[in-house]
Amino acid sequence: MTGFGASDHGLLWRDGDEAVDLSGLGDVFAQPTLNPLMAAGPAAWAQAIEAARAHDGPRLQPSPRLAFEVADYVDFYSSLEHATNLGRMFRPDSEPLLPNWRWLPVGYHGRAGSVVVSGTDVVRPNGQRKAPDEDAPTFGPSRRLDFELELGFVVGVGSELGEPVPVEAFADHVFGVVLVNDWSARDIQAWEYVPLGPFLGKSFQTSISAWVTPLALLEDARVEAPGQDPPPLDHLAGGRDWGLDIALEVELNGETISRGNAKTLYWTMPQQLAHATSNGAPLRTGDLMASGTISGSEPGSEGSMIELYRGERFLADGDELTLRGRAANGVELGDVRGRIRARAGAGAGNPA
Repeated sequence: MTGFGASDHGLLWRDGDEAVDLSGLGDVFAQPTLNPLMAAGPAAWAQAIEAARAHDGPRLQPSPRLAFEVADYVDFYSSLEHATNLGRMFRPDSEPLLPNWRWLPVGYHGRAGSVVVSGTDVVRPNGQRKAPDEDAPTFGPSRRLDFELELGFVVGVGSELGEPVPVEAFADHVFGVVLVNDWSARDIQAWEYVPLGPFLGKSFQTSISAWVTPLALLEDARVEAPGQDPPPLDHLAGGRDWGLDIALEVELNGETISRGNAKTLYWTMPQQLAHATSNGAPLRTGDLMASGTISGSEPGSEGSMIELYRGERFLADGDELTLRGRAANGVELGDVRGRIRARAGAGAGNPA
């Protein structure tokens, strides 16, 4: 794995299985989060990567922690295959995609305070849930707990209120990427999301890697994104050279259950950023924006349990899930791990 992390004593550089202590380089390297470095801009990022690669500092066994202070969290719905799969499941007699889907990157605002580092246990969330054959909702642990395989990007340089960020300015603002698992309680979500969208079914926890991979390390993994039909409106046009050839893998209890690739995403990261700011909403250092579930067109490339098992199987207490990503140029993103833990007082397994 390669990328920047953080400790109480300063920044770290991950090189394979080792973490190099960068705090001896002084200034922003002696800070407990990446935020000051990220706010310094692209020239400082390039210098930091060069310095980190050359630094012969102490080697440490890394202890996972959030590398940056999360300012805001946005989750998109950018995979055509994922949106189509769910549309066919939920609306079998209608068009799988809603009318707006091909015109804009659909998204929602999550909770920054629920973003945690890889390795943090996932306590099964409580909430209201109502099955189709039930007369009224009940409150209790989710019966349909799921994962979502996603790629996220982290904002370094902020923007001013009222000033949209165009697609071509993406690399001026975004520091790097992380793998994301946006855990989802499908039953809670299904009951609550009309008419305002996801809320408690998503906000209980989102896990990310302890390591942020700078965009500069992924230049050789950039590819042309899939074609878009119809062509996007002018403010979302462009950014098609920002597809990322990153092979993705999901492991459940030691067994690989899904293999896909981030290059299949219909809406690219620059388009996601441009849409998020198109109304004048400002960016802040530490903003996290995630792609939404990444699914491919082939069986076994789906990025969620609900797609892989057609709603017949969800996560049980004690299950351990690991997400992995490896770019075409050999750069490995940090893993994202999480184990499902029963809520105190609840029985083991999938709650009834």
